[in-house]
Amino acid sequence: MITPAFELTQDPDFLTVKIRVPYARASEFDIYFEGEDFKFYAKPYFLRQLTLPGRIVEDGREKASYNTDEGTFTIRLPKEVPGQYFEGLDMLTSLLAPKKSRSAKPLVEEIAASAELSEENEEEFDWEMEQIPYEESTPPLQHPYGFGNLRSGVFQRLQDELSDVIDIKDPDQTPAEERRRKRLAAEAAKFEPDHYLADFFEDEAIKHLLKYKPWWIDAHKKMTALQGESHQEHDSPSFVVFSEEEREQMRKFTNKSYLLDKRSRQHVYLGLIDILLAYCYEICVNEGDKNVESSWNIRKLSATLCWLEVSFSSIHDVLVSFGRRVLCYPLYRHFELVTRAFSDTVMILQLGKAAVLKCLLDIHKIFMESDPAYILNDLFITDYCIWIQKVKSKKLAALCESLQKTMLSKSHMGLELEELEAAAVLVQEEEKALKAAGTVSKQQLLCSESETSDSEESSSTSSSETEGSDSDEQESSTSEDGEINSFQGTLQEERTAPLIDCNGLRQGTDTSAVEVGDGKSKVSLQSTTPPGKLIEELEMQIHSAMRLSEQPEGLATAGCISQEQEESPVPKPDRFSEDAAGKGNFLEVSPKPNPLLFLCSTNEDED
Repeated sequence: MITPAFELTQDPDFLTVKIRVPYARASEFDIYFEGEDFKFYAKPYFLRQLTLPGRIVEDGREKASYNTDEGTFTIRLPKEVPGQYFEGLDMLTSLLAPKKSRSAKPLVEEIAASAELSEENEEEFDWEMEQIPYEESTPPLQHPYGFGNLRSGVFQRLQDELSDVIDIKDPDQTPAEERRRKRLAAEAAKFEPDHYLADFFEDEAIKHLLKYKPWWIDAHKKMTALQGESHQEHDSPSFVVFSEEEREQMRKFTNKSYLLDKRSRQHVYLGLIDILLAYCYEICVNEGDKNVESSWNIRKLSATLCWLEVSFSSIHDVLVSFGRRVLCYPLYRHFELVTRAFSDTVMILQLGKAAVLKCLLDIHKIFMESDPAYILNDLFITDYCIWIQKVKSKKLAALCESLQKTMLSKSHMGLELEELEAAAVLVQEEEKALKAAGTVSKQQLLCSESETSDSEESSSTSSSETEGSDSDEQESSTSEDGEINSFQGTLQEERTAPLIDCNGLRQGTDTSAVEVGDGKSKVSLQSTTPPGKLIEELEMQIHSAMRLSEQPEGLATAGCISQEQEESPVPKPDRFSEDAAGKGNFLEVSPKPNPLLFLCSTNEDED
């Protein structure tokens, strides 16, 4: 017989059972329901018995229909108490359990009970028998592990797969305390400060990963938003929806009951937190995608899975263990990822056991597809998937509240993270200061070099300007001296030019001429005319340098001489003239000018 796929939903008055039976004969089917029991048969499908979390009644309102296209039966059953909420309709594995098996004690308990001798069955003590002191014999497999510490001897048969699954060697012969010591020593040896500081300072990738939002964040927001409107308990499970594949996983599980003592129950709850933390880290760093490293991340970060840790005494110990392993093993080693996984685990627990079961089913699928991690499904995950369906919601809420109140900081890791960060920050500041000082010194050196070059350029420019000005001055003075010398040479030639007669006729004087006639005067200079001041000085020198001698013949001779003086002033004559008496008279230079000579000559020309 085939167990069909089924799904249960509810409203305030009815329980709806939807059963998928493709290729079944719709004309031949049987339905039985009464109280908490429900059965269904349609060849070749047989739903042996569903044990419902609430009671149903047959009062004429029940209704069944068959969809031939989909091959599904839909059965609506009225609730005995209208408005009652049936909890755990998503926990399909627990619903498939027969009613008797749910309350019966498991075989492990019966074996343990039969091993204990009651007082009535005790053999009579022989007082005459030789007394031997009792020595507690240590059985070869005294260190159990797995879900609820119910397994042992598993890895003796699986030595080849041991190193690929767990880090501890020979777990069957290693006590719990020794496992813990070895785990702490391995974590301390594996911790790399350089890797941690690199992720601490260069955290762009970490910030990007922290922005990812898995499905439980949206579900938690919806639940929180509706808590103010309705405080009924049935509102929270509606935010978690199982896929058909996940339902199929639950149907394949064999229903079990677990008899756990107080200590074992504590280990199971603490181990659940440890596994959920590792799963939340894996979902965050891979942004919900699965890869070949997913199985390794989950089992490596969970000490429960990797070291078969059973010595956790509190939630804080679990958080510290998970935090240390995050900072030692995976690719991304940042404390923000630890706190993110912590907050995600709180959200999952607040959503209820449906959300926890959905996460465990995903872990089960990841391990099943990874060889040889499937061994961890047999040791832990399968039992967790079955056990969580029967846990009371109040206990899970209490666990969530205790987890939420637990504080975790870097100082709890025992890896001196704060000291490392402080030292790294100081080194970084020193490097920045040295770099800044080097930059300033380079700038000062460049400035000094630029100032030196500027000063050299300015000095060379000023020297060139000074040389240029000096050369200009020398050129101007040379030109001026040349002009003066040329002019003085001209005057010297004019002075040495001979006087012909008293009518103004002369020879060899073509440089400068003064013509007086008709009341007009004309002066022509072929050489460059010097400035006015220079002309005045030269005129004063001419007047002081020349002086014509007075003639005895009278004013006529004086007038001729004065006219000749005006046209061509000569400092000393080269030739002499003869007067009427036949005597030669030489020109004499007078130390003082005689302006009357010019006036006498001018007046005679006008006359």
